[in-house]
Amino acid sequence: MSKTKRRGFAPLFTITPAVAKSLMQIEAVKQSIQTLPITPRVLAHLRETARLFSTHYSTMIEGNRLTQEEVGRVIVDDSHFPGRERDEAEVRGYYAALDEAERLAAQSEPVSERIVQKLHALVMGGGKTRVKPTPYRDGQNVIRDSRTKSIVYMPPEAKDVSKLMGELIHWIDQKDELPVPLKAAIAHYQFATIHPYYDGNGRTARLLTTLILHLGSYDLKGLYSLEEYYARNLKGYYDALAVGTSHNYYMGRADAEITQWVSYFIDGMAASFDRVHQQTRTEAESGAKDQSKVLRRLDPKQRKALVLFRNSMELTARDIAALFGYQARAAARLCQEWVEDGFIEMTNTAKKSRKYKLTPEYEAVIDEIRQ
Repeated sequence: MSKTKRRGFAPLFTITPAVAKSLMQIEAVKQSIQTLPITPRVLAHLRETARLFSTHYSTMIEGNRLTQEEVGRVIVDDSHFPGRERDEAEVRGYYAALDEAERLAAQSEPVSERIVQKLHALVMGGGKTRVKPTPYRDGQNVIRDSRTKSIVYMPPEAKDVSKLMGELIHWIDQKDELPVPLKAAIAHYQFATIHPYYDGNGRTARLLTTLILHLGSYDLKGLYSLEEYYARNLKGYYDALAVGTSHNYYMGRADAEITQWVSYFIDGMAASFDRVHQQTRTEAESGAKDQSKVLRRLDPKQRKALVLFRNSMELTARDIAALFGYQARAAARLCQEWVEDGFIEMTNTAKKSRKYKLTPEYEAVIDEIRQ
């Protein structure tokens, strides 16, 4: 059992034998997944399932009432549920923010305050993709017990938030020997502790964690959902975060020893990785060829469009417009970009009846998904 020294903005924690074992398990699965064959059918299914799970469970933690099935219908089919408009907006917002986190990771964008603020804006934006980064809160907020209304946590004052967030981002971007899973765990804890917004802090903290893991090559091909682990052990999640001798940031929370949280987080990451490992091993034993690199080249919108191509060999710009809620001109531009990118090709060049199909490379992928 070893105790870490304070690393700048990082709090103290102990690496217990159990944590060390889980870290080794995570590394073993990470290496194994890189070599196991995953067919396009399985990869597409597991990736989208993980994204929908992440959206469902992360919003459920905050009280969202939509079921897992309903979340899928909102995202994939643009379904509506009367009286649940706020819940629909929350899941659309989280899904859009997941798209952005994945895009940032693919482009190796380092974490910045502006990125964090944009992720928060997407979380709160109800599915809008064009949002302005959200400034930090300008007043005090208090977290209360929903039943007793007693104070559970008193975050730092607004005047200190900008400085604390700057320190956190600087620490995240430092190149040091701290394992990425531990850095992600600490960043999650510190963001929740600073609580820089009036609302949406938990969802943004979980997205920041995802971004850090993906940037550190712990994306596991996008196949796992830590949010499911949190939601299934919600009491453990909040208990592990609520450490310190006082509920006041300035009276113990800022300097708390966070071994309990680190253990909770690393255990959950190991369990999530192991679940994916079992699924992919089963697929590997079938002798299937790994074509995951083909799908990994697609951006989030292209992957979503595959759902339409799964049911139809040809699509129009109008179909794409309906899928993303675009105007006709914007959808036409997107289709042209996809043609230039080699994702689709025109099957009818007439302007009024122009249709598109997948290029042979991606048609082979969708053929397997249809099976």
